[in-house]
Amino acid sequence: MTFSIVARSADGKALGVAVASKFLGVGAAVPAALADVGAVATQSYANLAYRPQALALLSSGVSAPFAVQALTAGDEGPVAQRQVGVVGATGPGATFTGDECHPWAGGVAGDDYAIQGNMLAGPSVVGAMEAAWRSAESLSFPYRLLEALGTGDEAGGDRRGRQSAALLVAAKGMGYGGTSDVWVDLRVDDHPDPVAELLRLLELHTLYFERPDPETLIPLSGEVASEVRALLAAVDETDADLDRALASWAGIENLEERLVAGAIDPLVLDQLRAAAAR
Repeated sequence: MTFSIVARSADGKALGVAVASKFLGVGAAVPAALADVGAVATQSYANLAYRPQALALLSSGVSAPFAVQALTAGDEGPVAQRQVGVVGATGPGATFTGDECHPWAGGVAGDDYAIQGNMLAGPSVVGAMEAAWRSAESLSFPYRLLEALGTGDEAGGDRRGRQSAALLVAAKGMGYGGTSDVWVDLRVDDHPDPVAELLRLLELHTLYFERPDPETLIPLSGEVASEVRALLAAVDETDADLDRALASWAGIENLEERLVAGAIDPLVLDQLRAAAAR
């Protein structure tokens, strides 16, 4: 009783799932993703074994459509009540909706996505999500996924109402400190407006965990260096080494992913100014 989008980024480097439902903690049940392999959403009386099975199939080199066929063919449970969407590292996405899923139920798939839902307000939910996905190519991949999910939510989403939402994105080396492939893993387990809350969390994730855009970095020299030194003094960071003082403050504020020696990210500078003004 859920709607979701499983997709691959335009450059092929990221794979992810965005999902929402009138169901407690949907992120614990529906999505799975593995960098350079694929992503899957299992829903509607979900078979959670589909998640490792789909990723194993994709890692062996089979296509998403073949993976969906294999998952449903090997399922000894109520396949007619299952729904699943799969996308691989290459090739088209694939979706399956059993004949006994609660109406409205269905899905669509394209070159790099699979969108599906059941117990929806109507087919317009899936249609709106597909249109939003196709038209949002300029957005960063996690935001593009949420744009599609949010559009489906606005189109009626789960006809029972709202409760939870989740976003899972995998890309090689894009996790914290470059030591993980989990780029984004955010869940809203119980909330009156979970998709909106998920977007708020993603914006915080962007601030704290995204790496800075090299083109926007400001050299730590001249007037900027003087201002930063004064701001750091105002927050009791007085190390004579400016980079070290900035790193100490940024670590306390959870902004360490945005540090670059000899320069400052404008977002970090904004946060420092706000901290010094408090």
